[in-house]
Amino acid sequence: MADLEPKAPSDFLRTIVANDVKAGTHGGSVITRFPPEPNGYLHIGHAKSICINFGIAQEFGGRCHLRFDDTNPCREEDEFVEGIKDDVRWLGFDWGEHQYFASDYFDQLYAWAIQLIKEGKAFVCDMSGEEISASRGRASAAGTESPWRNRSVEENLDLFERMRNGEFDEGSKTLRAKIDMASPHLQLRDPVMYRILKASHHRTGDTWCIYPMYDYTHGQSDSLEKITHSICTLEFSDHRPLYDWYIQALGIFPSHQYEFARLNMTYTALSKRRLKGLVDEGVVTGWDDPRMPTLAGMRRRGYTPEAIREFCKRIGVAKADSMVDFALLEFCLREDLNKRASRYMAVLDPIKVVIDNYPEGQVEHLEAVNNPEDPGAGARQVPFSRELYIEREDFMENPPKQFFRLAPGREVRLRYAYFITCTSAVKDADGNVTELHCTYDPASKGGNSPDGRKVKSTLHWVSAAEAVDAEVRLYDVLFAKENAMEVEEGKTWQDNLNPNSLTVVNNAKIEPALARLGSTAAVQFERLGYFCLDTDTTEARPVFNRTVTLRDTWAKAQQASG
Repeated sequence: MADLEPKAPSDFLRTIVANDVKAGTHGGSVITRFPPEPNGYLHIGHAKSICINFGIAQEFGGRCHLRFDDTNPCREEDEFVEGIKDDVRWLGFDWGEHQYFASDYFDQLYAWAIQLIKEGKAFVCDMSGEEISASRGRASAAGTESPWRNRSVEENLDLFERMRNGEFDEGSKTLRAKIDMASPHLQLRDPVMYRILKASHHRTGDTWCIYPMYDYTHGQSDSLEKITHSICTLEFSDHRPLYDWYIQALGIFPSHQYEFARLNMTYTALSKRRLKGLVDEGVVTGWDDPRMPTLAGMRRRGYTPEAIREFCKRIGVAKADSMVDFALLEFCLREDLNKRASRYMAVLDPIKVVIDNYPEGQVEHLEAVNNPEDPGAGARQVPFSRELYIEREDFMENPPKQFFRLAPGREVRLRYAYFITCTSAVKDADGNVTELHCTYDPASKGGNSPDGRKVKSTLHWVSAAEAVDAEVRLYDVLFAKENAMEVEEGKTWQDNLNPNSLTVVNNAKIEPALARLGSTAAVQFERLGYFCLDTDTTEARPVFNRTVTLRDTWAKAQQASG
């Protein structure tokens, strides 16, 4: 008999929402929101928030709004708005008709500011930003009230209107809430509500020269949209008393804020400010550089939205900060790509093999399985000829005991092809091997021996005559230090960058089918890893990015060096 009992919520946020729905809070409706600031591109940390907010809304039959927190015209651009929308859709979520901007509410926020001034709960202050910060005090000591805290309502209304009209210089005046300079919550010590910024806004142009602060905007925007569960990361927990104060002071829809632990991941920086620094300083080629933890960079590198969603599911939702191993993300990616990626052959460091007893000028086409994990993926024809390329590391002239690949007198299997035996190696004047000569067993076609003899190694290869030249970019973690933001004395966080995060291979040889892909979906280069076509690809020269290795080679390298 089927279990008709509903599943227990999987984390504390879902427990809260389930209890609210059961109690009929807000009529049992569930409305969440994802509120990015359009001052950069989203990263993997944002993906966690997207999956939580959109996921909870879906699970409880509600909806999730996409709202852009565009209250700082100095840093925000339409490019970032469109990039964020693309990323959310790519990740598999949609907001329908519920796209909003904080700037949609500028008139209402201004009207509410007037209301608070009239009720004696806000005042115009002439202190500088530095003076305001210094006057706040400490958690153990009360702050100092502004000399302008007790201006009359009439004077405050006049000054605030003149601020809006552009009569004052930037930094000369702010509008502050009048709360409690002795509050144990520092955020309640007369916080700034508006500052003067004479900058053009990406949506409102030059209509405004005063702009609301995030803490003044956030809760009221939630309230206007009747957000039932405003879900934020832990760093906003100290802001919750102020969030609640504004809503209570204005007597508006009681949205409520809940916090969860943000994503921290090894070998990765998840600060938009740090990532912007990498872009501005030319450390990376842009926000979509495949080394970046941005969704744009990960998409270009060949990550799948399914793998990212699975990663976010596995790390779960917690109340305490922790560090997630980058290897878990790679595991989720490999697990997904193993099921969906077609297999091809490519040789990154080629050395030529001549099969002396194979007919000159003959080319035969051998059947190769596209994906052994997916029987429906079918097969393709791979050209085979007298001259081939194999990986240079697959041959050793004087191999150690545990080396089972090609060596003089040794027989190996060529994938989908034949058994070959190395007979000799050609060297240049410096003693470097430049070419291998082999013989093949015609009876072993398909890689099977009719007499049942065994070989210990199977090599991938590419037919030399039909091989296509390609550029391959081997990406690794961007930071060499596990905790990327942990800085040693006398150094900066940039010193933690991994100097080997990108290696470019210019003379790779790929099978012809790879040159005809026409898709940026990740594929597997047999024995080498998962790769995808880069946006730099041209008709004359395909460019591939390594998405992920077949194993956690970075961790193994770190252990070896340790």
